[in-house]
Amino acid sequence: MQIVGVEVPGGNPALSTLLGHGQDPYQLAWEEGYRVLRPLSATGMVDDLTVTLLVMPHRRPITPRGPQRTRTTLRKDEPVVDPVVRQRLAAYAIVVSDRGVLATEFSDRTAVPGMWGLPGGGIDPGENPAATVQREVFEETGQDIEVVRFLDLQSDHWIGHSPTGVVEDFHAVRLIYAAHCHHPADPVVHDVGGTTSGSRWVPVDALRDVDWINGSRALLGKHAKAVLHGWRTR
Repeated sequence: MQIVGVEVPGGNPALSTLLGHGQDPYQLAWEEGYRVLRPLSATGMVDDLTVTLLVMPHRRPITPRGPQRTRTTLRKDEPVVDPVVRQRLAAYAIVVSDRGVLATEFSDRTAVPGMWGLPGGGIDPGENPAATVQREVFEETGQDIEVVRFLDLQSDHWIGHSPTGVVEDFHAVRLIYAAHCHHPADPVVHDVGGTTSGSRWVPVDALRDVDWINGSRALLGKHAKAVLHGWRTR
């Protein structure tokens, strides 16, 4: 995935670099001399995806830190094996409607069964991230949505078991969108047997009561207020 930084929207690139395995895009921009103000856009298909960030020079001393710290979900008594190196580009959304915020429950095929996250998943070959969000939301919740705007970019790096049991050195790169659901229905999981076991609408006043995974909780804390405001003032 290509990371491009511009100092004004539509301006010439101030930085342009590939996101390597395990690298965090915000850290990468910092080490190029820029602070990320906000993501602007994600264009292209999964094989030639470009994410453009609004940046400004930070003029601070730079100490390269290398790839993100790699955590592990493996048990200490497991045999040591060489993990399969994998970078996965995925797209997710904060989906809002008059019924609240859409949430999906992780199945026992994941490392966090019973916890809740935002709907979304891996970008398929020949697919752009916004189309991924629409497809994944329908597969996981049965809702038809309108993708409104690109919100954020997340990166996470760990060693652990994939849903198929393979030990992977896994770099998750997540593109986050805001989306509206104009005709919310009772959620239903169509993709049965996958990593999603359930889905539901969470009322706005109950968001803090949900057992969210850390990444989703952080995204909601950062963006939910603005996304809900956009829905109410549409």
